[in-house]
Amino acid sequence: MSNKSEMLRQSPRLSYVFRLKMLVAGLILLMALPLGAFGAAGQSIGPVSGLPLPRFVSLKSDRVNMHEGPTRNHPIHWIYQRAGLPVEITAEFETWNKIRDSEGAEGWVLHSLLSGRRTAMVVQGKSTGNLMLFASPNTKSAVVAALQPGVIGTLKTCDGTWCHIFGDDFDGYMQQSNLWGVYPNEPVP
Repeated sequence: MSNKSEMLRQSPRLSYVFRLKMLVAGLILLMALPLGAFGAAGQSIGPVSGLPLPRFVSLKSDRVNMHEGPTRNHPIHWIYQRAGLPVEITAEFETWNKIRDSEGAEGWVLHSLLSGRRTAMVVQGKSTGNLMLFASPNTKSAVVAALQPGVIGTLKTCDGTWCHIFGDDFDGYMQQSNLWGVYPNEPVP
């Protein structure tokens, strides 16, 4: 009986020690995970791709059907006809990605119709009219082009304030806040 009564006396202490050990083991495991496993602040990791969600990509084709759900049986919600258009992936399911466009429309597209190539679209700034593209990341540098809202360029780099973009007839720097397809303060190597 002595053993049994001694076990009963130690049981609360053992459960406390066990819980403490489990907490420490969990913290060690959490610290051992790479920081990228959680993505940047506010991001999660896509269950299919292993890439951050949300993230920007571009349309690969001149004809991309956006469905209401993640199958071809779901009705087509929209047909995009502009290769290179930047879109934001917000969710993944098997071979489908849920996307959002610059106007806020959301739906599902096959992942094979998307490209990892980063593009950005010029958006209407504070003033009306064209937005200036500069020779260097400085508003005092030479203006190399005036781009209308809706113009799409390929991103070369972004430093969080300025992006170096190029297209068929332009190559220069634009303030990152005038572009859709890159997050505020996001560096693009």
